[in-house]
Amino acid sequence: MKVKLSRRSFVSLASTGIVASCAQTPVPAHTQTPVSTRSRAGKELRVGACQILTFPEPKRSAEKICAWLENAAKEELDVITFPEAAVCGYTCDKDYWKQANPDEFRAAENVVLTAARKLGLAVVLGTAHWESGKVFNSLLVVDKGGEARGRYSKTFLAEAWPKPGRRRLPVWTLAGVKSCFIICHDIRYPELVRLPAIAGAQICYYSSNESGLLEEHKLSAYRAMPISRATENTIYLVMANAPADPNNMRGDSQSHGNSKIINPDGNVLCEAGFFSETLMSATINIDKATRAIAQRTVREETILRQWLQDGAQLVEQDKP
Repeated sequence: MKVKLSRRSFVSLASTGIVASCAQTPVPAHTQTPVSTRSRAGKELRVGACQILTFPEPKRSAEKICAWLENAAKEELDVITFPEAAVCGYTCDKDYWKQANPDEFRAAENVVLTAARKLGLAVVLGTAHWESGKVFNSLLVVDKGGEARGRYSKTFLAEAWPKPGRRRLPVWTLAGVKSCFIICHDIRYPELVRLPAIAGAQICYYSSNESGLLEEHKLSAYRAMPISRATENTIYLVMANAPADPNNMRGDSQSHGNSKIINPDGNVLCEAGFFSETLMSATINIDKATRAIAQRTVREETILRQWLQDGAQLVEQDKP
């Protein structure tokens, strides 16, 4: 199903030539889909943002996530991103985290990893993990072939249950493209994207579970910030947020939707609605992610140059 656009949006998108490249898939597939063999230009990448509600039970969430992986395979995606803490429905209940079993989370992750490997997908999965008895709100980043690139732990927290991440900012190669990663409240701290972009990231994958529609005063900023992170670095940004839940508008495990894929020039290629559970997808041209603005900050002789060059040393790179 093609994305429904207003006349003004259609004219704007048509001028960039990307109307036909964006699609919205509203329902998950439940049948096995073979790995795509479609040929694609080396500069192109199929990316998706999966906007779904999940559950406190990791096993139940993993089953739903895998159903949407099937949909992603049908859409011939290379990379799919899920919302923040999708493995546990972003529950913030204190008693839940006192009793949470790390083994259940690992088992759920393995189910998703196995499905991703079988379907030939790279996955950015919102989850939680434990280190030395401490829990972290994290992303498990899995490349095609089922290879785990690593975990990024949320740096700036907006919830009480996890500990903040303190490791170097990752730039990992995902589906052949250098990528960086942030979670929800991290979006308010531009350096978390700027430094990886200086170091080579051409795509930022952003998983979130932001405040719901009842926090109406936050919505303008929520839309503006991911657009800013893309355009101020000349990179793509793929955002997967949880939708609003009409049956529980005050619940922790729901948000306000508006998952989106953003062009390096700041134009929104695809954007979901508030309530729909859907898969937003687009074919992007990696050559457009020039990182021009990010690179300018360390190329030109300004008062910020040395500071940003030093900051870029906080980035961890993998070997593609």
